[in-house]
Amino acid sequence: MARAGPPAGDARVTHEDFVAAYQAGRLRVRIDRDAAARFVSGRAMLPLVMLPILGLGVALALVGYLIAGISVFVLALILRFVVKRGSDGFLLWRALRDAEFYQQVRAAGVLGIEEA
Repeated sequence: MARAGPPAGDARVTHEDFVAAYQAGRLRVRIDRDAAARFVSGRAMLPLVMLPILGLGVALALVGYLIAGISVFVLALILRFVVKRGSDGFLLWRALRDAEFYQQVRAAGVLGIEEA
């Protein structure tokens, strides 16, 4: 038996209604890329991970391992770019699978829902 849920644009859309409407194609999901990148960076503690890696790259370059130091530094920058670039897809994937996470991204204003 199908139950009537709130309209798709309503802020009170439950996780179950969100998943069902998304799979049926009845709603359009809007994710703010900048906010998503900040959200993922904060949740993954990206700055705390990146600083030691960047420092290691600089230290290697200073003690004579120039190529290795530059490589580590560049790889750290690429990792940061990849995490921020893919954050919107990750947020949607996780929001479809985890009700608590869905509520967190909705509360943070990262994920918006519009009727299709």
